[in-house]
Amino acid sequence: MRVALGLSYNGGAYQGWQSQVGGQTVQDRLEAALGRFTAQRISTLCAGRTDAGVHALMQVVHFDTDRARDTYAWVRGTNANLPRDIAVQWALHTSDAFHCRACASSRRYAYVLLESAVRPSVDSGRVGWTFRALNLDAMRQAADILLGEHDFTSFRASACQALSPVKNMLDISFHRKGAYWRIEFEANAFLHHMIRNIMGCLVQIGQEKKPPGWMHEVLAARDRRAAAPTFSPDGLYFLGPRYPAHWGMPERTPAYDGLP
Repeated sequence: MRVALGLSYNGGAYQGWQSQVGGQTVQDRLEAALGRFTAQRISTLCAGRTDAGVHALMQVVHFDTDRARDTYAWVRGTNANLPRDIAVQWALHTSDAFHCRACASSRRYAYVLLESAVRPSVDSGRVGWTFRALNLDAMRQAADILLGEHDFTSFRASACQALSPVKNMLDISFHRKGAYWRIEFEANAFLHHMIRNIMGCLVQIGQEKKPPGWMHEVLAARDRRAAAPTFSPDGLYFLGPRYPAHWGMPERTPAYDGLP
């Protein structure tokens, strides 16, 4: 039986998604919880790996098991064995043909940014920060340059393992609520640190340190040294993948509506 789970987590205490020797990753905690619930070793695959300090509102995972449980039991039983900052939001029994990564048509992230003269306090670790005012029109002009299929080498971390730097950016949208900005990105796939490197450039353009056209120069350079420094992981959230409708997978969790 193949089971899919929708998972949310605060990544502040973890060294990213992928399992490591020290065990301080989201995957390690999830697999340990599933193991305690089922009394068997379970290996999971995820829709999109997240880095240390990065959060998720709907990380989708799948695994195979011979343990028969109803979907409500998968949610409750797994959550009973997880730490407070990780929670299964939903569970579905699915076809063996479903693959959480390969079946995704796109992936979505949001970056939450606090624009304030004073650094975050209660939001520390959950939002990025700029103490200078941002120019929305300039950022939108710069973001439009990134739409479509491009070689995103300039925004790629040196440790990136993707086979190709060519990705298709489907949408970048800007929302503001009081002092909080939420910038959402959707693409067929993302490179390692791609959004955080784009955010570094957008913030410099929003602060009017660089003109909007600079984004085109950075993109065309195909050289990481041409872009701004990598922005903080604190405000980055994996919103989740999108799947073709026939898979019946949810597109969002209640936590999405609570994001600034």
